[in-house]
Amino acid sequence: MHMNRRRFLATTAALTSVPLFGGKAFAALKAPSTPVTLTVADVAGNLALTQAALQLYADSKPEWVSRIAFTKAPAPELPSKLKAQQAAGRVDIDLVLTGTDALSAGLAQNIWTDLAPYKADLPDLQAILIPQAFKMQAIADDHGVVVSYYPSGPLIEYMPDRVPTPPKTAEELLEWTRQHKNKFLYARPANSGPGRTFLMGLPYILKDSDPKDPEKGWDKTWAYLEELGQNIEYYPSGTTQTMRELGEGTRDIVASTTGWDINPRVLGTVPAEAQVGTLAGFHWVTDAHYMVVPKGVSEEKLAVLLDLMNFMLTPKAQAYAYDEGYFYPGPAVKDVPLSMAPEASQQAIKEFGRPEYDKWIADAPLEVPLDADKIVAAFRIWDERIGAKKT
Repeated sequence: MHMNRRRFLATTAALTSVPLFGGKAFAALKAPSTPVTLTVADVAGNLALTQAALQLYADSKPEWVSRIAFTKAPAPELPSKLKAQQAAGRVDIDLVLTGTDALSAGLAQNIWTDLAPYKADLPDLQAILIPQAFKMQAIADDHGVVVSYYPSGPLIEYMPDRVPTPPKTAEELLEWTRQHKNKFLYARPANSGPGRTFLMGLPYILKDSDPKDPEKGWDKTWAYLEELGQNIEYYPSGTTQTMRELGEGTRDIVASTTGWDINPRVLGTVPAEAQVGTLAGFHWVTDAHYMVVPKGVSEEKLAVLLDLMNFMLTPKAQAYAYDEGYFYPGPAVKDVPLSMAPEASQQAIKEFGRPEYDKWIADAPLEVPLDADKIVAAFRIWDERIGAKKT
């Protein structure tokens, strides 16, 4: 994958300026007095979608950026780490690539820079983002910018040789787990896209009283998860382990999403013949990754980061988001067809994508995730009522 990306980069002309969106001219961003080093922390697996584009930006703007250092961390750990750095006045991370998990936790802890004063330096997001991606933008409350988007799930993924008759309803899934103890798995929602999508999708499937209120409206969901948990051996800390165990044969069904279905089969972690399904009453719970700036980053670096965000929302940069299906489709911006993606991405999705996804996306409702305070509450309740029983 990485060699293909480098070959693609080698044939891509270097940028000379940030393009305009729809004829809108941006406020002039002042170049730094000397090129800066940026440290980018990924807590969402987002670098699979963006690292090539981020490096392209750095290569094309040597007068702005000397280099970009990349680092990764678990989503639940980063907000408290940044909070401690900010208290000490020594923030060493300039940009965070996050899902709704650390975004929400960071909003609750007030650690992200408010970008509202800098809107003139950013594109018209409503004009350029896919409509559902723009709905996801609202979750950031002006403290971040959507960089990638997908409809997500919740899906169930299974091996057809071991599950010849897959569950079609939530009750069938529960009964299947009773008959096949410890053969179903999902990861801790606070650090797993499929885990939290499964968590937020169940209230729609179960017809709970208020799918947007985990504290007062999820009686059926919490009862269901507690009963389901009796048939689950443990909850991994991340999705990768669930896919590894599915591939190895330790588990027969796991919670999944479009991207977590496609990419592990591309990589060979999960056999190509794995299948996916939905449960009756299914609604998509959409997902996105965001670019957020911790408080404490210098004004000089902030100017560079705003310029970088502009580039990351160009079709050229967005085309990398197809990756090898990890966040399928991936682009958050309109009019970025698969034909713009690197050849390796096109081939991977052609071979491992699923034609039924287009129909499912067209036919099922698309719901935005919980608001920041609600998702923090949902994670807390899950950790206390569900996860703690398997610790």
